[in-house]
Amino acid sequence: MRILVISLAGIGNTLLSTPAVRLLRETFPEAHIAALVMFKGARELLETNPYIDEVLYWDFLNRNPIRSLNFLFYLRKRKFDVSLNAYPANRREYNLISFLIGAKKRLGHRYNHQDSLNFNFLNNRTIHEEDERHDIEENIALVQVLGCKGREGRGGEIWLADADRRFAEEWLSKEKLEDGLLIGFHPGTARFKNQQRRRWAKEKFAQLADILSKRYKAKTIIFGGPDEIQLAEEILALMECKGYLAKGITLRQTAALIERCDLFVSNDSGLMHVAAALKVPVVAIFGPTNPVWVRPYCTKYTIVRKELPCSPCFFYSPQPLSCRRGDFACIDQIDVEDVLNGVMKLMKSEGLVT
Repeated sequence: MRILVISLAGIGNTLLSTPAVRLLRETFPEAHIAALVMFKGARELLETNPYIDEVLYWDFLNRNPIRSLNFLFYLRKRKFDVSLNAYPANRREYNLISFLIGAKKRLGHRYNHQDSLNFNFLNNRTIHEEDERHDIEENIALVQVLGCKGREGRGGEIWLADADRRFAEEWLSKEKLEDGLLIGFHPGTARFKNQQRRRWAKEKFAQLADILSKRYKAKTIIFGGPDEIQLAEEILALMECKGYLAKGITLRQTAALIERCDLFVSNDSGLMHVAAALKVPVVAIFGPTNPVWVRPYCTKYTIVRKELPCSPCFFYSPQPLSCRRGDFACIDQIDVEDVLNGVMKLMKSEGLVT
């Protein structure tokens, strides 16, 4: 059997598909399992996954449409028996890509917010999404269509190389961060479809770092992708205490540094899921998105959010993130004290402070 897992979303969503990939391998040990991704970070995370035979990368966003079509016809010649659109994939382009690849069985979801223009009808094996199901569980439910026996309760998986962990050891030694309380921050999020409105204010991240430094002598590493370096540097400039910036490194090296943190404070982002996959305790700051669907999975965590009647309002859709109120109060009204309380709660439960 030849199986193609199509995961065209970012690194977080790709990580949330890995328990389903592992279940596919356990159910079909002799199958050829390939993954199709369009972000380099997703490719990097899956390259070391032992349950995947092949990672196929194509930048559909920036490649010429004719060349992209030729690539899809190349995949069509590979004659995959099964393709599945990893959840969430509520976009016409994703469903059209699956259809053009031409697998006999094309698995996907029926979404609560969809219409015929999303081309979900091109999938011939479908299940309905459920509002109370985590994204990991949605992916597991999807592969159960193939007869896989569910193993819910597994989190996302990252497989780090020895070289990645050596890098982290050397980086921490160079910065003299081997000892003491080490806390990671991720102040960024994806930017497409107005997703940057999920971000907690940079000034508040800086204030939080200063409080933790003064009270507990905590040292803070700020993480981010290439397009988030300016944001990280602005936070460092706002901080009174010394902070550290992890930049110019690979995603797996980033993950190896996150693995060494005692705690990770993050917006709802891909790096939040990286921390969760590495079993690092997470304080997750949520605004318009739904923690039921994308909370940190299989790790210790605390959710910080504002209980507003309109929140969460986000659902999986091709439409940009918007606010009916017009002010994104769900994220902007979260105070430093709110997040500090979440950090304190988790640090005490983990025995990091008394």
